[in-house]
Amino acid sequence: MKTAFKILFAFSLLIMTSCGRERIFFEYKTIDETRGWDKNDKKVFQAEIEDTLGVYDIYVHVRNADNYPYRNLFIFLTTEYPNGQKELDTLECMLADEKNRWLGSGAGDLWDNAILLKSEVQFPTKGKYIFTFEQGMRINPVPLILDVGLSIEKPEKK
Repeated sequence: MKTAFKILFAFSLLIMTSCGRERIFFEYKTIDETRGWDKNDKKVFQAEIEDTLGVYDIYVHVRNADNYPYRNLFIFLTTEYPNGQKELDTLECMLADEKNRWLGSGAGDLWDNAILLKSEVQFPTKGKYIFTFEQGMRINPVPLILDVGLSIEKPEKK
């Protein structure tokens, strides 16, 4: 996969998705495409939260290659609160439908999915929240997952 194309795709996706929603956190972590996503390769996101009154939607972002061999991706998510409390979730991120058509938005051989993790969350305390992603698939390493990300944003007005 050409690096220049990946950068152009990421930039265009950022421009397209930046309209309409107020994001307080958005970050991607790259996965080495030659090695795949190993179980020991934890992706850590640190978000500084100041607003404890507002509500937010939390999204997991997954970017995969067109020839990713599965319809889904399991992720173990550990959320650490500013007080040290930890919460563990198991996420099943659906990347293709039952007819193996990719979900999300695509350009070339890359597909990007924004998967709603939690809706209308209110953060209980100010401070640093640490979100740690680990791949939870039965195979190791997982091939053709190129990036994973996290965003925290205000819900769209209804």
